Amino acid sequence: MTTLYLDRRDLSLKLEGQALAIYADGARQGTVPMHMLQSIVMRSAVTLQSSLLARLAEAGIGIAAFGGRGGSKLALVHGRSHNDGARRVGQLRRYEDLPWRLAWSRRLVRGKLRRQHRLLTRAAAQRADLRHPLSKALAQLQQALLRAASDDVADIDSLRGVEGAAAAAYFGAYTRLFPDALQFTGRNRRPPRDPVNAALSLGYTLLHHEAVRACYGAGLDPIIGYYHALDFGRDSLASDLIEPLRPGIDAWVRDQFHERVLRADHFSRDGEACLLGKTGRQRFYALFEGHIRPQRRLLRRLTGKLAAELAAVGGQLVQHPGERA
Repeated sequence: MTTLYLDRRDLSLKLEGQALAIYADGARQGTVPMHMLQSIVMRSAVTLQSSLLARLAEAGIGIAAFGGRGGSKLALVHGRSHNDGARRVGQLRRYEDLPWRLAWSRRLVRGKLRRQHRLLTRAAAQRADLRHPLSKALAQLQQALLRAASDDVADIDSLRGVEGAAAAAYFGAYTRLFPDALQFTGRNRRPPRDPVNAALSLGYTLLHHEAVRACYGAGLDPIIGYYHALDFGRDSLASDLIEPLRPGIDAWVRDQFHERVLRADHFSRDGEACLLGKTGRQRFYALFEGHIRPQRRLLRRLTGKLAAELAAVGGQLVQHPGERA
């Protein structure tokens, strides 16, 4: 299963038998068997009929369509979700279970901190010139790991405080891994203002899309999370799930710049925003699929395990096909 990335003007999609045909300026460019597709990412203007859109959703093929200036808008289309309503009942019941929510949140935060620690440990072994600032950040992350597991952190707000302090230490060190020419001085977004942040934001967005799709596929509501606060329009559960996976995006982005797959001249400016140009996007998408594929499998396992637990909490309220009344 793979993702199809479409980033060219005047593309159109048509269904031909059991394959998706791609046309550019009316000329057929090739086909992709439907059974091989996991999702489609549309970065440019793509034309398709509503019947094909319905067919893609029916087949469980998700669509992420970027639009607006610099791809600042995002629309998501999902296939059919799992039909066991007990899972969502259990999801809501767990939301009211504060000790359970704290335990869930501790696991997420500690997983994220461990992966951040691992990334900086590898970097310290490679960059003797940065050993002092990296060692300082590593010590702060180790302390945050201990605090996140301690009884002193008795609620989620306190845990968020621990994570926030650790994030400041981590990104203070992470920025040192990039050349000054990239002007990466810290995490920023909406809009990202330098090439590294532009790449991080795109990677996080695509990872978040995978988490939303995994939630729907497992019959969970991506909006009802446990660590991230409920907010209008926020997929809080999806945001929960990707927290431990974000350092993987950080490591991948660092590798792309270190190996000069991505360079400063692949980006342009539009006011305060830093935008990844077409050549850079082609390079980004070509390699990102290899990184995201194991993360996609992991998200399916995580949501499947969580859904089974929540179904038990919710009770078997929905009669499954084939069961007698």
